[in-house]
Amino acid sequence: MGASSSTDNKELSEKREIESLAASTGALPLLQRSFSKLADPQTNTVSFQSFKKSFTLSYKTTTCEGDQTVPDSFPRLLEHLGPSLVDLFFVPEKGGGLSWVEFARGYVKCCGRMSASMSYNTLLRLFHLTAQNAGFSSKLEFESDEADCKINGSVSTVDLIMFLWMCWTMSWDGRSSRSTDLFLPDITHLIMSALVSCTESGTSLDVWDSDVFGLELELPVGKFLTWALTTIPSLTDCLSHFCNSRLQHCLNAEDGSGPSKSAGGDDSASKTCENTLLTCGRAWAISLTSKNTLSEEILSSCFPCSSDETNENLLYRSYHHGKGMNRLWDNVQGYHAPILLIVSASGGVDHEATSSERKWVIGAILQQGFENRDTFYGSSGNLFSISPVFHAFSSSGKEKNFAYSHLHPSGRVYDANPKPVGIGFGGTQGNERIFMDEDFAKITIRHHAVDKTYQPGSLFPNQGYLPVEALVLDVEAWALGGKAAKEVQEAYKKREELFTDQRRKIDLKTFTNWEDSPEKMMMDMMGNPNAPAREQR
Repeated sequence: MGASSSTDNKELSEKREIESLAASTGALPLLQRSFSKLADPQTNTVSFQSFKKSFTLSYKTTTCEGDQTVPDSFPRLLEHLGPSLVDLFFVPEKGGGLSWVEFARGYVKCCGRMSASMSYNTLLRLFHLTAQNAGFSSKLEFESDEADCKINGSVSTVDLIMFLWMCWTMSWDGRSSRSTDLFLPDITHLIMSALVSCTESGTSLDVWDSDVFGLELELPVGKFLTWALTTIPSLTDCLSHFCNSRLQHCLNAEDGSGPSKSAGGDDSASKTCENTLLTCGRAWAISLTSKNTLSEEILSSCFPCSSDETNENLLYRSYHHGKGMNRLWDNVQGYHAPILLIVSASGGVDHEATSSERKWVIGAILQQGFENRDTFYGSSGNLFSISPVFHAFSSSGKEKNFAYSHLHPSGRVYDANPKPVGIGFGGTQGNERIFMDEDFAKITIRHHAVDKTYQPGSLFPNQGYLPVEALVLDVEAWALGGKAAKEVQEAYKKREELFTDQRRKIDLKTFTNWEDSPEKMMMDMMGNPNAPAREQR
């Protein structure tokens, strides 16, 4: 009796501990409902083989953004992703089925709260096992089975592409309107960022013309983890999203109500940002730089629900609305929420003692939207080198010159000390790190030494120390505040239109009496201005 009671207490204590860890992730209700749906009523366990099948991914078509081709080995990798995840984390102790404790423990091992480095270790371990099951060779070596163990070896360029696409696929699961079609983003800018940061030969690469699929470079896993933790820290969130999506899919399948399918929904994703500066790959990279609500808003540009919603967050694009501060202001005025500004420019870049015209793309996030001020403003912000090499520059905490946007002052004819008219980020007034003139014709990029607001780094390859002037090709402003901010802006625009219409209208009733009209008074004064006015008695 005593031994039995001790065993029961131990099992009860273990159950409470596991449930507490699962509750800390916010997924305990989902786990309880999923287990009750999947478990056999007689054994109160979940069939291990059927659970592996529920995590299996299968796509009819796989397309890639841009002109990239998908390797034949990648679909085979995805076929083993779900079963490998279940084998790695959801392990039945007695064989057969998964008990509730084993079910919840597997989820905690996979998606529980842990440090960023442990999360990356878990994700790399999953990739390593999936690659082995798919018949690929991996050069990663894990010293133990612990989540925080040391990893040795290296990551090849092809492995890095497959790894990032695997993470994208896990994020794609459950978000797209067509679950049978997979769309892969162009991640060349992310691959180049890792190669430049982690390899000695990366600094000499021609980042504009190099084919990432043809590069045979090895990234030391230690340097790769350092780059990943600093550049794309929220990449590991894809694992918990994938598990939650698969469990929710199990519930929907059991209820007989799967996700709604939209005809042509698969095409909308590929067309989302195909003709804009914010492509799916660029939006995904920006969303991976931080863990906040902005990430989900940026991701909404990657995963549209229908073609009608493709560019609903695009506030302004110079290609359609015209260049210049006034054109921009007409479209962003009244939007008091985060805005992502993206600029494409072309200028001379020095590489290997030669200079040539190159295109590059940079971006910035304004946390409170645009304001017409003659001084810097903002409480936080981010700068991005987007293409051809991706880097993110967060706040340094030293100064607060986050953003500057100034229109021509109205009502003043002469100003002895006029303020610059245009948009700027970082640095000081007149010496900004980024400054775009009022006509959106020219953009000036200065070395990070002039800026104490944002982290140091080059905004485009081979930037150099001297200021660089480039021609602005296109400018976009994307809304990141959700539907509520858009509704506030729409209400603001309606009020402004109403006030404008009221100012244009003339009340004719006030001018029906000629004796009281301003015209009569002016004519009387011009006729004989010296004549004394008669007093009305």
